This record gives sequence, structure tokens and C-alpha cells, in this order.
Amino acid sequence: MINFLRKRNILDILIKTHIGLTRLGSRSFHYSTRIMNSIKDLSENVWQPKDALPKHIKDLLTPGTQPVNYMFAFLQIIRSLKFQKRTGWLDHGIPAEATESIADHMYRMGVISMLVPKEVDSNKCVKIAIVHDIAECLVGDITPYAGITKAEKHRRELATINYLSDLIKPYNEEFSKEMLELWLDYEEIRNLEARYVKDIDKYEMIQTAWEYELQFGLKHNLDQFYTAREAIKTREIGDLCDALLEKRNKLIKELKAQES
Repeated sequence: MINFLRKRNILDILIKTHIGLTRLGSRSFHYSTRIMNSIKDLSENVWQPKDALPKHIKDLLTPGTQPVNYMFAFLQIIRSLKFQKRTGWLDHGIPAEATESIADHMYRMGVISMLVPKEVDSNKCVKIAIVHDIAECLVGDITPYAGITKAEKHRRELATINYLSDLIKPYNEEFSKEMLELWLDYEEIRNLEARYVKDIDKYEMIQTAWEYELQFGLKHNLDQFYTAREAIKTREIGDLCDALLEKRNKLIKELKAQES
């Protein structure tokens, strides 16, 4: 009987501990996955990056905090790129569960950037690809149809990259400067590597559109995304895109034939 009671007590403790951890985990998950973006804010010259921060991140940034806390805050902020969906696909009816995240997009861009011609600095291309949409961690993926002007979108993204650069500076000043410069490289197309990454950005989007058509057929009209081919300037990325478009055209003919 004594052994039974001891086992029962241990079992009760384990159950209570599990319940407590589950509740704690749920609460932590809720805090850490709060969507941080400005897409629904249609104001002009008002929104600031700090406006999007949840309390648990602000608590890390109290005056006199240790440098490592700036790193923790930075990593939690950019984590939102992993679960924020790319708005353009949602707007065209792609189901949320099938829609790529901003991080998904940047990761595959990084891989493609490793395949640029030898005369192009692939390491720099990969870094630019990883950084180019990093401001969307707080701004969100604002499309031309969001009701926010292009100038306001740029203002928010510039404010955010400067905020992120200042945020990580106490932990690693060199990285702080490099991240900002890489972002500006892309925005202003300041070098050959940025030109390639600009084209890779468009190509990766077209590749994704084709893959959604492979997955969903003609259920969603994604023709608009293919017009980005016109903006691709580099020969290698253009050739890659053209090869894909040939396959896409064949797919569309097959899908339309099945419907008729």
C-alpha cells in the first residue's frame, strides 16, 4: 500500500508538472509569435519600429541592460520572418497553410545566390539575399494594394533597418554596420551583386508561382507574377527564368486541355 501511495504521489507530481509546463509553453508561444507588422496601419509619417514590439521584447531593452539582451531582442524580432506569410500569395487566394513565409523566400534566394557566375561575389550575394527583406520583420510584407504609398513603405523599411542596426550595435558593432550596408546595397543597387540578387528575388517569386500552379492547377490566377520577368536584367537569371517559363506554358496548356 505504501509503495502504491508513493507511486501515486509521484504520478500526481508529474501530471501537475506537465500541466504547468504546457500552460507556460502556451503562454510563451503566444508571446513569441505575436505578429509584428504595420500592414493595417494606413497612416503617413507616423508609424515607428518600436510601435510593433511586444512587451516581452521591450522588457529586454531597459536602460543599462547587458549587451547580450540586445542580441536576444534582435533574434526574437527577426524570428517573425519565419511565420509571417508573403502577402501577395494570400491576396491571390493561396491557402495560408500552403503560403510561404518571408523567411522561406529569403532562404531559397540565399541558395540560388550561391550559384551566380564566378566573376560575381557569391558570398556577398548570399548576405544581401538574407538581409534584403529583413525590415519586413516589423514592417510586414506590404504590397502595392495594401493602401500604403510606396514612399511610406520605404520610410518604414528604412526606419526599421536603422532601428535593427542600432539595436544589435551594443552586441556586435561590425555586424550592425555590415547589415545596414548590405540592405542599402540592395535598395540602391549599388554593386553587381545587388543587381544579381534583385533578379534572383524576381526569379524566386516566379518559381514559386509556377509551383503553386503545379499544386493547385488553374484555381488561382497568378499571371500577374510572371510579368516580373521583364525586370530581370542579368543574362544568367534571365535564361533560368525563360527555361522555367517554357515549362509553365506547357503546364498551362495541359491544364486548360483537361478543363475543356
